[in-house]
Amino acid sequence: MAAFTAESRTAATAEEEAYRHIQRALRLGRYKPGERLIPEDIAAEIGMSRMPVREAFRRLASDGLVVLRPNRGCVVAGLTVDELYEIFEIRSVLEGLAVRLAMPRIDEEELEELERLLDRMERAGQSGSSDWVVRHQEFHGRICALSRRPKLIHQISALHAVIEPYMRIWFDDVDKPLSAREEHAVVIAALRSGDARQAEQVMQDHILGTAPMLAEFVTRGR
Repeated sequence: MAAFTAESRTAATAEEEAYRHIQRALRLGRYKPGERLIPEDIAAEIGMSRMPVREAFRRLASDGLVVLRPNRGCVVAGLTVDELYEIFEIRSVLEGLAVRLAMPRIDEEELEELERLLDRMERAGQSGSSDWVVRHQEFHGRICALSRRPKLIHQISALHAVIEPYMRIWFDDVDKPLSAREEHAVVIAALRSGDARQAEQVMQDHILGTAPMLAEFVTRGR
């Protein structure tokens, strides 16, 4: 899997189709924190019965994207500032581990691909396109995929999904961080060094450095 946003073209079941449809809408920020999701409306939108949608709600709840409440049904989850920091702390550890595991498979071809992904990220940012968030995930996803640890990749992907709506709103409001290219170039340089422990630390520092900026934005918006 080269990117966290990659999706199979066909869903194995109605539940899987409903899950992917709602997850994508949540990641794109179509539904806002605290908003109630109506299973009948979503089922009609997709063209299926309510039951697969309700099953999808349970999966999304386990991902931390929604909350199931007896009196309100399915409600879009929101993050406190402390929870936001926690997600970035967990991401830093898991993606640092992924980098360390990936190092034996980092060769010149992979480094060139990461440079290309970085170029795409920069072009998206310069055009003002929210595709920057997708390109950013592709960059991180490429590195994590090289760890060849499916369960680890799945956990990291879930964390990206939870944080993505906030990243998109942040991007739309303040544009991408001006230092984004430089920060990711530092990650590539660490990978090029061949020092797995150094690369792990650089990735951790890179991820943790984003948390205060995003937290400040989220706090201002409340």
